[in-house]
Parts: sequence; structure tokens; C-alpha cells
Amino acid sequence: MANKTLSADFLKGMAIKIAKKRKPRTQEELKRELEELDPIEEDEEPPIPKRERVRTYRLCPYLDTINRQVLDFDFEKLCSVSLSRINVYACLVCGKYFQGRGNNTHAYTHSVSESHHVFLNLHTLRFYCLPDNYEIIDSSLDDIKYVLNPTFTSEQIQSMDCSDKLSRAIDGTMYLPGIVGLNNIKANDYCNVILQALSHVTPLRNYFLREINYARVKRPPGDSSFLLVQRFGELMRKLWNPRNFKAHVSPHEMLQAVVLWSRKKFHFIIGDPVEFLSWFLNALHLALNGSKKADSSIVYRSFLGHMRIYTRKIPPIELEDRQKEALLLMAEYQETVTDSPFLYLTCDLPPPPLFKDEFRENIIPQVNLYTLLQKFNGQSEKEYKTYKENFMKRFEIMQLPPYLILYIKRFTKNTFFTEKNPTIVNFPVKNVDFGDILTPVVKEQHANTMYDLVANIVHDGEPMKGTYRVHVLHKIYELRTS
Repeated sequence: MANKTLSADFLKGMAIKIAKKRKPRTQEELKRELEELDPIEEDEEPPIPKRERVRTYRLCPYLDTINRQVLDFDFEKLCSVSLSRINVYACLVCGKYFQGRGNNTHAYTHSVSESHHVFLNLHTLRFYCLPDNYEIIDSSLDDIKYVLNPTFTSEQIQSMDCSDKLSRAIDGTMYLPGIVGLNNIKANDYCNVILQALSHVTPLRNYFLREINYARVKRPPGDSSFLLVQRFGELMRKLWNPRNFKAHVSPHEMLQAVVLWSRKKFHFIIGDPVEFLSWFLNALHLALNGSKKADSSIVYRSFLGHMRIYTRKIPPIELEDRQKEALLLMAEYQETVTDSPFLYLTCDLPPPPLFKDEFRENIIPQVNLYTLLQKFNGQSEKEYKTYKENFMKRFEIMQLPPYLILYIKRFTKNTFFTEKNPTIVNFPVKNVDFGDILTPVVKEQHANTMYDLVANIVHDGEPMKGTYRVHVLHKIYELRTS
């Protein structure tokens, strides 16, 4: 027993001496030890055992299995098995989305069962090889990363309107950046035409092509409206991407944000593009922390104008002249003036003819755009009826916006059905002068009142059954012809 006790004391003393001889580690040694540990990403699954952690290799033997023709990053980033949006990877062999990367995850299982080895993290834009679980670093994959997240410099944005260079898709299709189609998922063409037209408004396009312009916008906690801004920016960059794999873009994620934020007011079914335009511009303005000030957001800086509305109440028709004169002396029937902002102007078409011509065919009337614009000259009056009262209104434009949206009202709805006015509107494509409808005082305040057509949206077919299409202007061809 004594020998054992001495042996224990001896060993304890030796351990103390060894501990004393060990020098304390410096900060550089501690930093070196930390660098040797593999970092774990925040969006990853629970920590992987040390022997299974990612080891970085620059070469991968499976890069030739990548199939770029099946890659489509336009759809919602969620796992095709668990429908989760957390930690989603895209299989670059089949194009499907799976969650996770560690053992027993859907991506790991897919790589083992299908022998698909190359995956892309859709959030961090990093490539991995599974099931070996190492990161791939190779410059040949930069084109895939650019398709998922296109980026533009200020020089590239400034030269867009001066370039006529065609781009080539994976299947050999040639396309012009910005002049690409949007997929009609079901009957969402009424949304597609608005998004296409807005993508050719230069200040709006330049603002959303660079994510840094709106990345600093802060919204209250729990507010999902900023998702609309992010999705619109992503769609804008995909439309103008010169290195797309396809010659068309799917607005799936954008429309998902529209359905969510509009509280299902706008769906993938047929709708009114003007209602969508009005809602979208106001929602985008509010999501960018816009206020009533004219320069509070890029939306107001591009489309906001001001008008003055003169309103007077009309006495009931069934009254006698003496009673009408008495009512007109009351304050209620005096003309009132209000100043109102606008994002677009509504032009009213003359009613179509009720009778057929000598050939027993309906006459399709024609009207000039300047005739429709006389509504806003401050002198022409129009009657507006409500359930109980009638009003006469006249409109006077006080300030024109940099980009003017005109809505020509063709559809008339009543209790039973919807009618479409087939009247043809004639208008010039370039140099439309709005100075003719302004008063001399207001016209002096505008340096330029000439407008050129940027986009034109038309409806084909019967009401509530037809389709919408858009004509857009590519400025390089305008420069060639001018």
C-alpha cells in the first residue's frame, strides 16, 4: 500500500512539473488553431462530426455531369420533398431542389440513390460535391452563379440603351437582353404586360438593376412588404441578363409575392392590368418607405404628377327651374377645387355606334389621342353620376411626370355583363406634345412637354376571355432611325 501511495504522489508531482514547463499559447497560435477548424455556415443543418466536415478541393471529377439545359432558377426556392425553404440546394444534374447536405438529408439521399453529385446552395451560392461533402471551387461554374444572381455595374447599365448585341441561350436561341418573354403560367398575362412595360422605364430599371440601391431600406419587424421589392429587383435583373440559359423568364417568384402581399386580390387567373398597375405602384412605393413627398421613392420620381379638380354639384333634373336656381345659391352647390396627385391618367372613349352601316356591318369608329386628352385642359366638363347625386367635373394638369401613363378605358361593366369599346385610337409614336392641354402659366413651368412611346399594352379577344400583349421599344433601333 505504501509503494502504491508513493507511486501516485510521484506521478502527480511529475504532472505538475510538466504543466509548469508548458509555455502559454500566444494569440497567433490560438488564431492558427481556429483557422484549422472548418467553419460551419449559419444556414446549415446541425454541426457535422469533425471527420465529416467540408474539406475544400479545387478539382471535382463530376463537373462534366452538370446539365445546364435543365437548370431553372426562376421558381420558388423550396425543397421538392419537404417543401422547406431552409438550407435548399439545387442538384445541377437534374435541376431539382433538395434540403440539407449532411447525412440523412434529402440532398444526401438523392446524391446516393441517383448518383448526382454536384449541388449548389441557393442562398450562399457555393458548390458542393455529395456524398463526399466537400466544397467545389472552379471558375467554370461562374456562369451558373451569374444566372442565379445576375449583377450589373454602373457602366453596363449606362450602355444598355446603346447596345444591339444579341445574346445566345443554351439551346442556340438568340435574344436581346430586356426583350425576352415572360411565361404565362396560367392566365397571368395581365400581370406580365405590366411588368414588361415597367422594365423599360429607364430610371426604374436602373434603380432595380443594382441591389445596393434598395438594400439599405429598413422595414418594421415582421413586415413582409419588402419581399415585393426584392422579387421585382430579381425579375428585373433576370430580364436584362445577357447570359441567360433561356430566352424567356418565368415570373413565378414575383407572382407568389404579389399573391401574398395583395392578400390574394391578384391571382394567376385573368384580371385587370390597370387595377394591378395601380396596386403595384402604390405597394412598391410604400415598401420603399415612400411618403407623400414627390421625391420619396423611385416610383414617385418617375410617375407622379399633379392635377387640379373642379367639382360642382348638379340639382336634380325633376325639379323646377325656380327650385334649381335656389339650390345653386347654396354653398353645397358651389364649385370646389382640390389638388390631387396621380400616377396615371384615365382617358374616356366616345360610345360606339349603335347602328350598322349600309353593308350591315358595325362601324368601327376612330378617334385621335389629342381629342381624348382634351379632358384635362381645365375647360371640358364631364358628368359623373352616383346613386343619389350627380356632379360635373373638369380637370387641369398642374405638373407632368417624367414618365406619363395613359389608360384608355375600353371596358364598361354593369350588373349583367362587360362591354368592350372597339374604337381605334390614333396616336403618334414620337413627339407627343402635351403642352397643348396645359395652361400658359403651367406650360412655362415645364422645360419639356414632348413624350415618346415606350410601351403599349393591348387586349385581344372578347371581354374577360381575351389575352393581353405588350409592345416595347428598344432604344437602339430608335437611335438608328432618328
